[in-house]
Amino acid sequence: MGRYQDSVKALHDIQSLRPDVVFLDVEMPERDGIETAEEISLLLPDTDIVFVTAYQEYAVKAFELDALDYVLKPVQRERLQKTLKRLQKEKEWMAEEKRESSPQAKIHCFQSLQIEVSGLQTIRWRTAKAQELFAFLIHRRGKPVRKDYLLELFWTDMEWKKGYSLLYTTVYQIRKTLERLGNGLKITNLEDGYLLEMGGISLDVEEWESQLRSLPPISEDSLSKHMELIEQYRGDYFAEYDYLWAESERQLLLEDWYDHAMQVGRYLVGEREYPKAIALYLRLLRFLPHLEELHFTLMQQYDTVGDREAVTLQYNQLRNMLKEDFDMDPRPDVTEWLQKRKHVYRGEIEGN
Repeated sequence: MGRYQDSVKALHDIQSLRPDVVFLDVEMPERDGIETAEEISLLLPDTDIVFVTAYQEYAVKAFELDALDYVLKPVQRERLQKTLKRLQKEKEWMAEEKRESSPQAKIHCFQSLQIEVSGLQTIRWRTAKAQELFAFLIHRRGKPVRKDYLLELFWTDMEWKKGYSLLYTTVYQIRKTLERLGNGLKITNLEDGYLLEMGGISLDVEEWESQLRSLPPISEDSLSKHMELIEQYRGDYFAEYDYLWAESERQLLLEDWYDHAMQVGRYLVGEREYPKAIALYLRLLRFLPHLEELHFTLMQQYDTVGDREAVTLQYNQLRNMLKEDFDMDPRPDVTEWLQKRKHVYRGEIEGN
C-alpha cells in the first residue's frame, strides 16, 4: 500500500508541475489508450502524453505518437522521479526558448512613457489620470502603495467616497490596458493598497543607472561606451508630463547624466578632441539652456579652436537669455574673460 501511495504522490507532483501532461493507461478497460492518445494529439497538439503500460512493446508506439515518456507497470516511484526530472528540464528549455524567440519588452521613462516590444510605441490610455497613476506605480515599482496615499496625491479635494470610486475605476482601466498589451505587467491588490509587478519587463531608467555604475574609467578603449550612455539619455524623466511627484528623481537622474557628460567632455578636451567636446557641450545645453557654466565652457572651447564668431554669438546668446528670463547680466568672471580678449573680439559683442 505504501508503494502505491508513493506512486500516487509522484504522479500528483508531476501534474502540479505540468498540468498540461496527460497520463494514459494503455490497457484501459473501456477504451484503448493508444486511440485516446491519437485523439488528444489531434485536438490538443500542445499536450504532453505519458504512457503507463505493462508491456515494453508499447514503447515504440508511444514514441511514434511523440509521447513525452512511457512508464512500465508496476509503477515505481524512482521511475516517476526520472519522468519528473525530464518534465522539469523540458519546462526550463521551453521557457528559455520562449525568452529567446520573444522580443523582450521594455518600459521607457526618459522623456515620455512608452513601451518597446518590436519597436517603441506610446501606450493608449483611457484618461490622463490613468496614465499618471500607471507612471506613478512604475515610479514606485516593487513597493506597495497605500490607497489613502493615492487619494491624497491624485484626488486631493475629492470627497473620500467618490475619490475611492475614481481610484478603483482608474485601476480597472489600467488593468484592462495592461491585459491588451499582454506584456506581464500586473497590478496586485493588497489589503490597503496596490503593488505593480513588472513580470520581468525591464525599465530604461534602471538599465541606464546600472550601466552608469558599472562603466570602466574613461579611456580611448571605453570612450564609445561612455558616449553611448550619454546618447541613451533622450530626455528628462517623464519630461513630457511634468509630474510633480517625479521631480526629485528627475533632478537626480539629470545631475548624474550631467556630471558624467562633463567628465567625458573634460577627457575629450584633454585629448584635444575639441570638435567632439563642443558637440557634447551643445547637447548638454539643449537640456540645460539656463546653465551659465555651460555657455562659458562653450565660449572657451570656441576660443581654443579660434572660432571667434562663435565665441561672441555664444556670449550674446547667454546675455540675452539671462536678461529676458532672469533680468540678470552674465557673471563678472565671464565678462572679464571676454574683456581680456578684446583685442580679438573688439566690436563684435552686441551693444559694444
